[in-house]
Amino acid sequence: MTPYLTERAMYPPQIHMKPSPLLGLVVVIPCHDEDFLLLSLMSLRRCDRPLCDVEVIVVVNESEDALAAVREKNRSTYEQAQRWSQDNSQPWLRFHILHVDHLPKKHAGVGLARKIGMDEACYRFAKMGNQRGVIACFDADSRCERNYLQAIHAHFTENPRAQACGIRFEHPLSGPDFPDEVYHAITLYELHLRYYVLAQRWSGIQHAEQTIGSSMAVRCDAYQQQGGMNRRQAGEDFYFLHKFIPLGGFAEITATKVIPSPRPSHRVPFGTGRAVVELLKNGGKYLTYNPRCFEDLQVFLSQELHGLHELEDVEMLYARLPESVSSFLRLNNFEKKWVEIQLNTSTAEAFQKRFWRWFDAFLVMKYVHFARENYYLDVAVTVAAGWLMGKLGLEIGEGTARGMLEQLRNIKPVP
Repeated sequence: MTPYLTERAMYPPQIHMKPSPLLGLVVVIPCHDEDFLLLSLMSLRRCDRPLCDVEVIVVVNESEDALAAVREKNRSTYEQAQRWSQDNSQPWLRFHILHVDHLPKKHAGVGLARKIGMDEACYRFAKMGNQRGVIACFDADSRCERNYLQAIHAHFTENPRAQACGIRFEHPLSGPDFPDEVYHAITLYELHLRYYVLAQRWSGIQHAEQTIGSSMAVRCDAYQQQGGMNRRQAGEDFYFLHKFIPLGGFAEITATKVIPSPRPSHRVPFGTGRAVVELLKNGGKYLTYNPRCFEDLQVFLSQELHGLHELEDVEMLYARLPESVSSFLRLNNFEKKWVEIQLNTSTAEAFQKRFWRWFDAFLVMKYVHFARENYYLDVAVTVAAGWLMGKLGLEIGEGTARGMLEQLRNIKPVP
């Protein structure tokens, strides 16, 4: 038992089958009020075998105040998945189905379900002495390409210092499973996700990465060292991955692809499913952050940041910055932080390293919300994406949301 499992795991080990001595990858799937879990399991079952053995842990979960209909569906899903796993597990790929009920309503949700499954994965690796094993997060309504397991194992094998990673994702943009308006909605939402991250990179942000819960993986020992998964009911992926991204070595696996569902959902307060619901309500119009937020940020980060170590007076900096940035820095006591960093660094390189610890993904998000509320109204996501494509030297073409998204998908992540 590791200190993390002793002190921070909610449950003792729930899987008693001895793990394979070749176990190197565990895929964790939270499942709540789900209709199509077996389709996701089938997608994993069809994967080609990696150079290690694999386990899949499904956490069917519900709150202590769950509706009777949800309890019944979860029970049925659990029993069905149990039967399926018995028929489809094989020596190198085993499926384990857990049912965890009566979770405290204050914390019950996707974050807690992921934590339970990921903690169980840590127990599995601890039993066979592989603290460097990899835990991948998937969703109960996602699909993947056949090389999904191989690509994850290969990435961590080829990058022994890597602690965590993202995995390429692409929502389906057409098909027979949903009405056209749902595919249009998910196109706009994914366009927003990619615009937000790429606009940050353009402005000079160092640690701008996609953080999608169904498309991420982490080493077992790093997971425990960073305190495990949080219990957030939405946004758990953002908060989780941004514990690892600033540490360095974070990358996106692009050799494979996760295909998340575009379906609308009321089960989380925000995120993909909720965004699709709202888009369907307002006729398929999606607003996003005004490009001027990032233009102002770019003045600070690309033009002024390198001189901060030599700066003698912060007021001189404020006078050169756009008002949205200078007001935000004043509000967040930048002068005090600047003095602190100056006193603790002797080189420009060391100064910037400490600066980025402070100006992290959370502060960036805080800034764009501040700029939205006080300076720049949101714009249509296609307008914002068109601006970004112009800055990146890309042809806008017909300017359709789908055409823009397909171009932004092809931009390679920063090494």
